[in-house]
Amino acid sequence: MQDFSGDIAALTKRLNEAEVYLSVVQLRERKPELEDAAAAPGLWDDPDEARKVTGELSAVADDLDTFDKLAERIDEAATLQELGQEMNDDSVEGEIVSILAAVSKEFDGLELRSLLSGEYDERDVVVTLQSGEGGTDAQDWAEMLLRMYLKWADQRGFKVSVESAHEGGEAGLTSAEVIISGRYAYGWMRSESGVHRLVRISPFNKEGKRQTAFASISVVPLLDDLANEIELDPSDLRVDTYRASGAGGQHINKTDSAVRITHLPTGTVTSCQNERSQHQNRDRAMQTLKAKLLDLQRQERDAELAQISGEVGNVGFGSQIRSYVLQPYEMVKDLRSDHETGDVAGVLSGNVQPFMEAYLQWQRASI
Repeated sequence: MQDFSGDIAALTKRLNEAEVYLSVVQLRERKPELEDAAAAPGLWDDPDEARKVTGELSAVADDLDTFDKLAERIDEAATLQELGQEMNDDSVEGEIVSILAAVSKEFDGLELRSLLSGEYDERDVVVTLQSGEGGTDAQDWAEMLLRMYLKWADQRGFKVSVESAHEGGEAGLTSAEVIISGRYAYGWMRSESGVHRLVRISPFNKEGKRQTAFASISVVPLLDDLANEIELDPSDLRVDTYRASGAGGQHINKTDSAVRITHLPTGTVTSCQNERSQHQNRDRAMQTLKAKLLDLQRQERDAELAQISGEVGNVGFGSQIRSYVLQPYEMVKDLRSDHETGDVAGVLSGNVQPFMEAYLQWQRASI
């Protein structure tokens, strides 16, 4: 019978490390408090507080369940090995190997997730896409990127709300704003903040020439519970209403009550067109605006928080964080982490997670 003691000891070490970075002791103390709060009469009299409590309880329960199941699987492997050795039974080796491989893979994902330790990493995220240099190709590229992130979010089970999308003159989008909701949505998406470059044979060029196009992505954590920290002077706001164009396909509901709010002192713009009424659109746009302005304030107060939404300069040559090349060869390459793949179609179909993971690893190595 093969001796798996070394493998089991290594996984036990990783379990002990997980107990620390998951803060398991604190989570076990916090869980009963949250359960009492969730069971309190009148919890939903304050919907915002109720969502906060139930959301935290769900996250705490999920982390504890993950940790406990890993501990159980390691114990199961150790027990099987002990029985196999006592009975001189090699038939359990296959099961032990399977358990150890599955647990190791689970730890890989958990350890990667531990890199999402920023103050806002667990939050929902506001994603703003903007076409840059490249004319119609750039507008088409912005829409391609929107589809890529919608597919990525769907693959992870995240909820998506396309708040606004503004059509280009011939094709694509000039801009769009999306809220992605799910645990660690901001933590993953912050790797995408910056300028994205596309090189391909342009479908809009009659001569079939290769065209380079750019679009920018900016991300901000959705700080709905902190938005009240922002006091806005009505005279600093320009509120425009318009008919939604319906760009973005099934993800946008056509409405006659779309709202765009511009904060004149900073030039910050946000809009919403997918709620049922102008009042609801205005409230959602205002919530997003406050989140963006709070982010700007924090950046000004503390240089460390300048990484929250990333710095995007000119949306053109020399400013990109990632290149997507379709001609004369096929490759997607991140210029920060150096992660690359030849499966461009797969990336554009939502398989962007490896780039996000490589960014986190690069960021940790750069500290």
